[in-house]
Amino acid sequence: MKKTTTTPDNHIHSPHVVPPVSASPEPSIAELQKRCEQLAQQNTELTAKLKWYEEQFRLQQHRRFGASSERSEPEQDQLQLFNEAETEALAVLAEPTLETITYQRRKATGQREVRFDHLPVETIEYRLTEEAQICSCCGGALHEMSKEERNELQIVPAQVKVVKHVRYVYACRRCEREAIQTPIVTAPMPKPVLKGSLVSPSMMAYVMNQKYMDSIPLYRQEQQFLRLGVELSRQNLANWMLYGAHRWLSLLYGRMKQILVAQPILHADETTVQVLHEPNRAAETTSYLWLYRTGREGPPIILYDYQQTRAGTHPRQFLAGFKGYLHVDGYAGYHGIPDVTLLCCWSHSRRKFDEAIKALPEGKRSTTGVVHEGLEFCNRLFAIERDLHDVTPEERYTARLARSKPVLDAFLAWLQTQSAQVLPKSALGQAIAYCLNQWTKLEGFLLDGRLEIDNNRSERSIKPFVIGRNYVLT
Repeated sequence: MKKTTTTPDNHIHSPHVVPPVSASPEPSIAELQKRCEQLAQQNTELTAKLKWYEEQFRLQQHRRFGASSERSEPEQDQLQLFNEAETEALAVLAEPTLETITYQRRKATGQREVRFDHLPVETIEYRLTEEAQICSCCGGALHEMSKEERNELQIVPAQVKVVKHVRYVYACRRCEREAIQTPIVTAPMPKPVLKGSLVSPSMMAYVMNQKYMDSIPLYRQEQQFLRLGVELSRQNLANWMLYGAHRWLSLLYGRMKQILVAQPILHADETTVQVLHEPNRAAETTSYLWLYRTGREGPPIILYDYQQTRAGTHPRQFLAGFKGYLHVDGYAGYHGIPDVTLLCCWSHSRRKFDEAIKALPEGKRSTTGVVHEGLEFCNRLFAIERDLHDVTPEERYTARLARSKPVLDAFLAWLQTQSAQVLPKSALGQAIAYCLNQWTKLEGFLLDGRLEIDNNRSERSIKPFVIGRNYVLT
């Protein structure tokens, strides 16, 4: 008989018998259902997050490699790519004759000449010498039968010249001989733009125009002048610009600002900029350039205001005394300006729906869907504005109430319905949320026929600076 052993910490067991394993209790049906619901919710959240990342990836790819145009063509226009010949052939037109073609060509040439009739004309005549005006057949004298002409556009490159101002001092010889005092008369001469400097008004204006209109930095202008045979340092150029801005242009700027804030309708926008060698600030610090300009009714005034931050105190200070309508984007920094009614930009709203379409997979971008419906509402509003472009403000105000107001009401109902059905963080959800958050300011263009549906006027004005922003200000 085989013996078994017993210890205080162990049970008595046979060497050939496996001890039983304690099994965990099986989950109940309710627990399993709850677990399934959790997994389903987690799967929904992960799917939504994946779609958002895919949208952002497609948008970034389009911004890097795609066209920047936001133009949307009607679906029927796309179909006409295939039947354009048949469609155009439906119109019964007479075939052009040779005389018609000749007349049109002559007319086009005349239009080209009219386009340059304001330019100075230098005429160069080519004649035969007297010795060459002999007929090669009979030896008789040749006469001018007709002449041929052709025109060219010639460019005169920039050139630098020295203008020496010499003024004469006059005295009376009789007084020099007989009088105790001799009157001295000096010929009048224009004062220099900067005393003790070589700069002239035209030179100062040229440097400013090259930098701020043509986006040519000072170090490149320094190289240009050197190629022209003039050695000027960029420090001199910078000093000329600063002196001209503070001494002369500040007076004009102040007067223009007085006229600007007296207008009833203005536009505003802002963009980022980096400034090197600014006291107590790193070169990588972001600053802002604010733009303010008049609307379609006022005189064309565009003013820039440099500030180190994007705080809302800057437009409130700049627009002190202004009372009226202000076209802006959705930035909250413009809120709180007293006696001002803010108007939001429909181009920004439309752009968000356009981006939502570009964020779709490539196969779904040209098909109809919810995103296309939102874009179509915006397109209808812009189509109405194109029809009302040349009418009076009173006619535009009446037509907007009759035509644009129903579109806005339908669009608002559509936004409220879709808001509860789309993912808030998706591109479409953000476009809908933007419109709902800005709705009061978006429909503000109905208040006055002088108002505009977008803020493109200020965006066009700030675009030249944005294009040249790669050249960091010094």
